[in-house]
Amino acid sequence: MTVVVGYKPTPEGDAALDRAAFEAKRGGEDLIVVNASQSDATEGDPAIAGESKLAQIRGRLDQAEVRYTVRQRLRVVNPAEEIIAAAADNDASMIVIGLRRRSKVGKALFGSIAQTVLLEADCPVVAVKAR
Repeated sequence: MTVVVGYKPTPEGDAALDRAAFEAKRGGEDLIVVNASQSDATEGDPAIAGESKLAQIRGRLDQAEVRYTVRQRLRVVNPAEEIIAAAADNDASMIVIGLRRRSKVGKALFGSIAQTVLLEADCPVVAVKAR
């Protein structure tokens, strides 16, 4: 079994990564970190973890003694679909995502990756907030 985490380099993404590592270690499962964006990293997309952030992620997961894979996908149609597909393809026991508060207008205009994952995933979804 596998734990999948939808990761974005934000405090909410870091909280999701920590929880996913905890769950993977507790269950003796592998961890798949999905960092996906509709744009290209060269455009300065804040959803994409740069090389230094990826090194930090790997260091944290190595220290947590978790088996992991980091998947960074650019120019995807929908990051939520990437997270859900990773879970389906790897028989995930759960998906972990970070949540942040958004206004009603923000939700209506931009949609919500978290909402799509929560509604469409075939496995349990754990949603966490940053401290």
